[in-house]
This record gives sequence, C-alpha cells and structure tokens, in this order.
Amino acid sequence: MTYAAITGWGKCMPPAVLSNADLATFLETDDAWIMSRTGIRERRVSHVPTTALAHVAAARALACAGLDAKDVELIVLGSCSYDEQVPNSASGVQALLGAPNAAAMDVNTACTSFLYGLSSATAMIRTGVVKNAVVIGVEVISPFMDWTNRNVAVLFGDGAAAVVLQASDEKLGVLSEKLGCYADARHILRVRGMGAAYANRDVPVGVTGWDFDGQEIFKRAVHGMTEASNAALERAGLTIADIDLAVPHQANLRIIDFVGKRIGIPHERVMLTVERYGNMSAATVPVALVDAIEEGRVKPGAKLITPAFGGGLTYCAHVIQWGERVTPVAASPVELPPCDKSALEMVRGLMEAKKDPSRFAQGLAAPLVA
Repeated sequence: MTYAAITGWGKCMPPAVLSNADLATFLETDDAWIMSRTGIRERRVSHVPTTALAHVAAARALACAGLDAKDVELIVLGSCSYDEQVPNSASGVQALLGAPNAAAMDVNTACTSFLYGLSSATAMIRTGVVKNAVVIGVEVISPFMDWTNRNVAVLFGDGAAAVVLQASDEKLGVLSEKLGCYADARHILRVRGMGAAYANRDVPVGVTGWDFDGQEIFKRAVHGMTEASNAALERAGLTIADIDLAVPHQANLRIIDFVGKRIGIPHERVMLTVERYGNMSAATVPVALVDAIEEGRVKPGAKLITPAFGGGLTYCAHVIQWGERVTPVAASPVELPPCDKSALEMVRGLMEAKKDPSRFAQGLAAPLVA
C-alpha cells in the first residue's frame, strides 16, 4: 500500500507585528480585554500578497525535503484570501517556484483549507495520480479585515506554511481523517464584499463587512473538533493516549482548552501559537506544526492529531504518523522583500483606503504574477 509521507516543511511569517497595544490606538480595547477572551497578544500583518508568502513557505519546504521544484507534480494551496479569483493562486506559486510539471489547484474551506488540501493531496498520492505534492496553508486577511469591528479585528493575522508529501511504502503521513460541515450554520461566519454575489452590484471593490456570531461559533467549533478527533482516532485504531502532540487550529485559547479537555489530552501535549500569531485561518495548523518541529516537540516516529474548524462551518481532524527525520535536508535562499512600514502603519493605510474605495480598484490593473 502507498502512503504519503511528510518529508519537508517550511513557514513564512511576515515581519511586521501588530500588538494589542497597537489595536488599542484605534479600537475600544486593551491587552487585558483581548487576552482574557482570546489568548492573543499579537499577530502579523503582511506587506506582500498571499502568493508571495506561499512561495517562500513552499520553497523552504522543498529545500527541507531535498526536492527540486521541477520534480513537483502537484501544488495545493489552501486559503480563503486569494490574491485574485481568476487565475488561481496555486498557479502563481507554480510560476514563482519554477515548477512547470506541477498541477496547481486552490482549496477554500476557510480555516480548514490546509487540512482539506492535505487530504486531497494524500488521496492523489495513494491512488497513484501523483508521486509528490506541496500543500500550502496561507492567509493574508489584513486587507479584507473590517478594522472598525472589534469582534473580528483582534482575532486574525497573516502567515503561511507548507509541507511536502512524497509517496512511501512506510505507513507514514495521514493515517486517518474525519471531515465534516455544519452547513446549517454557514451564515454565522461570513465576509460580505468578497465574491460574485457582490461584484458589480453597487458594492465598492475591496470593501468588506463581517458577520461573526462568536458564541455560536464557539459551541460549533468545540463540538466539531471534538467529534472529528474521536472519529479520526477510532478510524486509525488509536486512542488519545497514543497521540504524542495535538496541533489544533489556533482560533481562540478557550476553544483549544475546551477541545483538549473533551478529547482527554493533557495541556502539555498541545501545541500553542495563538498568543504570538492569532488566528491565521488556513495557516494556523501548518505554522504551528513547523514551530513544533523547530522547537523539538515533534519527535521521530511521533503521532499527531490536528483538529480544526472554519467557515462553512467546516471541521476536521487528521491523525498523522511522523517519520524519522525532524531536521531539514537543506535551507532555501528565498526570502521576502524588506518591509519598510510597521504593522500599525499598514493597518492605518488600509483603514484610510476604505474611506476612499476607489483606491482599492487602482491596484487591479497589474497582475501579481504575470
């Protein structure tokens, strides 16, 4: 039987940090209020588009695996903050990587996009469609954020990470997964202003508003992540005692704590990044995974579980068997261009642009990747 081993990993975090104190300069909030409700102290704001972050993360993952971009057969980009609707963002990453032999597709299930992409790529490798894949989780949410809405502005951040999958005879990679969706509640997490429902309908380009029912999202998230975790463990023939580390979606510290208690995993076996990155939607799980590896928390032969939820309301959990290698084969020279503005300056610029919507449309003339 063929499996899809994770052989490479890499992340790309924008350098500009937006602190809770920064948010307090234009929102009625403070560090204590945000920390007590979310566990978030700071988040990143990107000075480059989604495709650029994804490119650096993918290049680092390929170097880590020792795989040349020309040998890549599939690129799956998970996100809900694409640079453009058409063409897809995965094709932009293909062009930037120099991977002419790769198929390229986007997956959008909001915060679960990376994990749904992981399932898709794993299935293609297992069935012989491709022999390897790059799976990316990336978000640049800051341009779509309603920075006047305290309920959402304090939660989200930008970032990217990627993994490389390669066909293997060893029982490695995703052992089991459970995917699901509470479609009856899809309306409780909605970003208005993005998509064809708003195009050419008296809605200024780029101006968004958020619907976000925090209490109901909390309940659905805890239930979905718990049920998915239990189902994935049962399918793998494992119990939570067999899991060395949980790497959950990092939306809110209280959600993570509740899910941890319900599935019965001790706090010390849960990877947390929410305090320093916030909710990066599709990027949270892969970034947390890379951080866990770099911090020595993923040991050779470890078993991981990755519960998550997102808009839709999608949910999932994956049981992953790690291999023996926890160090990169090589490092990538690819870097982001320098950032000459602070996160607060960039956010204030976005807020000013929203007051004059015509400024959003001015950037549409030139493509991000030719």
